[in-house]
Amino acid sequence: MAKMGRPKLDTEPVTIRMDRQMLKAIDDYRRVQQDLPSRPEVVRRVMTEWLQARGMG
Repeated sequence: MAKMGRPKLDTEPVTIRMDRQMLKAIDDYRRVQQDLPSRPEVVRRVMTEWLQARGMG
């Protein structure tokens, strides 16, 4: 698994708003991960898995 924190490669910030229910779900997911990733890291991991499952990543 990649290191936590800001990626060092060619990146751009993405700012989104999420309701409290989604943030709670993200935080619940984070807590069961062995390395307790940050919220942005969880979003990166989940999006990577989602894109790979569709042959796009």
